Amino acid sequence: MEVALSAISSEILSRLMSFIIKKHTDRSCVEEKLERLEHLLLRVHTVVEEAEGRYITNSKMLVQLRMLVDGMYQGYHVLNTFRFKPAEEAPLQNQVTQSSALPTPVKRTRAAASTVGTIKVSNHELQASLEKLETVVANMTEFVILLGGCKQMHKRPYDTYIYIDNFMFSRIVEKQELINALLQDNSPLDVPAVVPVIGAYRAGKKSLVGFACNDDMIRSHFSSVLHFKSNNFLKESRETIMPVRTLVVVEFISDVDNSEWVKFYSDASSQMGTGSKVIIMSRFQEIARFGTVKPIVLRSLSDAEFCYLFKVLAFGGTDPENHPQLASIAMELATNVNGLLLVGNMVADLLRTNQNVQFWFHILKRFRKSLERNFSRFGEHPKQLLERDRPTDITMLVPPSSATLRLMPSHDNTGCLCMKVLPKVKLADLVQGSTTILPNEEFQIIIWESRLPPFTKFVANCIAEEHPCTSSDNKRHKSACNSTSVTPKNLLLN
Repeated sequence: MEVALSAISSEILSRLMSFIIKKHTDRSCVEEKLERLEHLLLRVHTVVEEAEGRYITNSKMLVQLRMLVDGMYQGYHVLNTFRFKPAEEAPLQNQVTQSSALPTPVKRTRAAASTVGTIKVSNHELQASLEKLETVVANMTEFVILLGGCKQMHKRPYDTYIYIDNFMFSRIVEKQELINALLQDNSPLDVPAVVPVIGAYRAGKKSLVGFACNDDMIRSHFSSVLHFKSNNFLKESRETIMPVRTLVVVEFISDVDNSEWVKFYSDASSQMGTGSKVIIMSRFQEIARFGTVKPIVLRSLSDAEFCYLFKVLAFGGTDPENHPQLASIAMELATNVNGLLLVGNMVADLLRTNQNVQFWFHILKRFRKSLERNFSRFGEHPKQLLERDRPTDITMLVPPSSATLRLMPSHDNTGCLCMKVLPKVKLADLVQGSTTILPNEEFQIIIWESRLPPFTKFVANCIAEEHPCTSSDNKRHKSACNSTSVTPKNLLLN
């Protein structure tokens, strides 16, 4: 019996030792991969930043640049997911830990080792991201050499909600494509080229066009830059277009008849000078049929891109490595916001001014409840609802009340709003709880206000919908919401 027990004990001990050794080996392997990934990201990010400040006219270089950008943000996303614990595991206490005094490499190692068993990204995804970046870096030498021969771009601040540190975030390739299209020579017939810019709701179409219009080379190339809306572009174009090289920007908020476009294009072509161009932008793919060149399509920011943007905005000058609990909460909040740039900026502003774990987790819980309510009532994420001009429920984002609040996506048709002065409430004040009393019935919610002059406000009109009384026959009032962005006439924001 003693021999049998000894054999069993030896077997158990042997398996335990094997398990410990394997676990330690796996952790060491993951840590090595994370260090390698971080090193590659530094190299790629350096090249991407340099490319952002150059005029790139080679279309194949732009293809390679897109690969660099996609790989970079995906790599950051994988790195952060491994580095930080899920938000559910973060205790609700002020973040004062001994680890904050440790050197950064030690903190990274401890974070990686402690989360190997709980991370949501698999080792396979880490390996895939690492291999992708290694391939990109291996083919980067020629790109860097050619980049050195590209003309440098003078960066200029521009007011919008998709900017970091006064400069437009991402859209590097699209910016280059639009500038190249505007600077190219026209066809032999010398008719104005028409460049379509197509993108989803709040994807940054106006921001992209605004960036191009504010570029030094574009400003010096065109003598006049005009902006028209689709509801009055025929009349205004006849009154304002001059016989000089002109860049005309037309925003379509709906589809337009072919006859109207033909009339506008014919009149504009006869009035504008040689080398003129027309940009048409819309959410509707059908508008691209009026283009004479390949449309520039703006997709929504990827999850990895938006997560990177949100984290940078939320932390400001604070190093997320020193606050892993906050970083975990920020990652989940970014996922919940799901690329809604106005809401993302508003939430990031709140978080940046109060970097406290309990406060951040309080905001996270409100967004969790809001998502649950929207999925329960509408079966979709608020982003999908807004993209289809459907109401979204924001009741769970505000302090408890007897009213249901719903929001509609913003438009530029401000006619009905200008006739009635309504009380205004900041969405940020509602979310953080500093405003607890809502105006009666109809009021305006300031979704976000730009941090740069002229401090553009994005305002949504909303009617509070009272909950039904005890009688089952009582029905709720239907929400009738319209919204707009309050912005100077010639300021392009989207």
